[in-house]
Amino acid sequence: MLGDVLLIDEKHRVAGEAIMQMILENRKPKMMVAISGESGSGKSELAHVIAKGMRKHGTMAKPLHIDNYYRIHPLERTQWRLDNGIENVVGPGEYDWDTIMRNIAEFKEGKISTGPCVDLVTEQIDQLTTDYSGIDMLIIDGLYAIKVPDVDLRVFIELTYHETKKAQVVRGKEPQNEYRMRVLEKEHQEVQALKPMADVLISKEYQVRRDK
Repeated sequence: MLGDVLLIDEKHRVAGEAIMQMILENRKPKMMVAISGESGSGKSELAHVIAKGMRKHGTMAKPLHIDNYYRIHPLERTQWRLDNGIENVVGPGEYDWDTIMRNIAEFKEGKISTGPCVDLVTEQIDQLTTDYSGIDMLIIDGLYAIKVPDVDLRVFIELTYHETKKAQVVRGKEPQNEYRMRVLEKEHQEVQALKPMADVLISKEYQVRRDK
């Protein structure tokens, strides 16, 4: 997302190094890594650390933030959720999976690809064009990223929204009010249901361990 605030610290760097070692052990052409976790858990920070770190190993990796791919415009999403019932609509169904899968296919084929990028300052949706011909690896991050099929390594961060309130406030994506708490609780339920899909778990203390 354009204008996003990354809060990278030592725990992200250490976890990133551990995950990079796993990637290097099983590196393959057009590899895909997915990182899921709740709001403020460090998905984007970890994706950034891994992408930059892989360049030292001769691999060009690019993050793909699929939280850019909501079907409902940011300025309309709150009312849409309220009108349709937060508990009914918040979840993976809010994403434009057709566009996500098209952009992923363009990465695999080494094509030029255009996809949405939310500007957090204006809350408008820009279009970002990427030439994937020189990109070796895609790091997909987002609440439900590990749902993407054919991913080579699925990473799940176990921190919940209860532990990430500070990061949420600093990043300032949405105000902390009753509506936001209801959204976070429903996201919590949806994200935690994905945990069994993970190959790698990152604990609340940011310790990395293989789950499979």
